[in-house]
Amino acid sequence: MTDQQPIRATITIVEAAHRLGIGRNQAYEAAKRGEIPSIKIGKRLLVPKAALERMLSGQAA
Repeated sequence: MTDQQPIRATITIVEAAHRLGIGRNQAYEAAKRGEIPSIKIGKRLLVPKAALERMLSGQAA
């Protein structure tokens, strides 16, 4: 067995906020407005890494 962490396809809103250089509350509001791509799984709000990277590179989501 290896001790490698699984590759995650999503990050939390807090992690996205950190990458974007904005606050937690501002990130939640931006996700609510659709400015940050997000998906809801149960009670968790997650940001797909690929969609965030496309958004940051200026490509259409």
